[in-house]
Amino acid sequence: MAPSFPLFTDYEPFRIWRADPAQWLPIALDIARSHGLACATPHIFGTGTNLVVALDDKLILKIFPPFLRSQFVSERGALAQLRGQLRIAIPETVVEGERDGWPYLVFTRLTGVLGADAWPSLPEADRERVLAEIGETIAEVQRVPAGPLASIGPGWDALMRRQMEGCRARHARLGLPEKFLDGLDALLRDAAALTAPDGAPVILTGEYIPENFLLSRVASGWRLAGLIDFGDVMTGRGEYDLLGPSAFMTAGMPRRVRSLFEGFGYSAADITTDLKRRLMALMLLHRHSDPVRHICIEGWQQKAADLRELQDLLWPV
Repeated sequence: MAPSFPLFTDYEPFRIWRADPAQWLPIALDIARSHGLACATPHIFGTGTNLVVALDDKLILKIFPPFLRSQFVSERGALAQLRGQLRIAIPETVVEGERDGWPYLVFTRLTGVLGADAWPSLPEADRERVLAEIGETIAEVQRVPAGPLASIGPGWDALMRRQMEGCRARHARLGLPEKFLDGLDALLRDAAALTAPDGAPVILTGEYIPENFLLSRVASGWRLAGLIDFGDVMTGRGEYDLLGPSAFMTAGMPRRVRSLFEGFGYSAADITTDLKRRLMALMLLHRHSDPVRHICIEGWQQKAADLRELQDLLWPV
């Protein structure tokens, strides 16, 4: 009798169960065998949200619990919409299916070194080059027509309204210092205008961070080689996707910031006070916003006295 998945309705019990691969790897391997896929040496990926296992050196199986079906819809739709549209590699779907109400995808495994592993040791010139290529890739993704991805819920306007309503409580709970909370109400009063799309909503991943891209080393240095993880794809205002690299990678260093923004299509002259304020609003309203843990600038809480100084620290010119 084929093994079955248990029933989960929220994340925490699933997270505990997921942490013990003996609970779910036999089911994953049974799924692979049901499609005739080789899985002699499976490799479990311990990070991330869903169940992810490399079946071999060519294929990845990703399984989504029913309460995260929206991530399956986003990933499946994004891989289909972006296929053949980008200069860098993305996974290609090989199989899709469902077991006990748990949807899954099998897609090709990309070659390269995970950004999270390579980034800490990259020379500064390579970091600037990679950031420029990330900016270029963000812009390239956003030039692809949204197509069916435009219907992915909750929709940009609804998401922004929801994030605005819970913004102050969320950041207080996550430990944002009072001196930054003091400026939040004024920013939120203008947030609807600041975050409104300036044209047709574009494809967003919300996740251009080292855990979600692959790098390769060539004669000229390290280059961006591939993108992975499209479970949070939605559509909205394009600058939203500058936030991941801004928080995790640019470190408030002017040359890195310029590299990212110039790759995206903005000049240094475009990084105005108005743009910084919009980016600050978007960062605080991001669906995964947690500045205390995500801003990778040493001592930033002491270096900035308020949100205005924080936006200048994040996006210097």
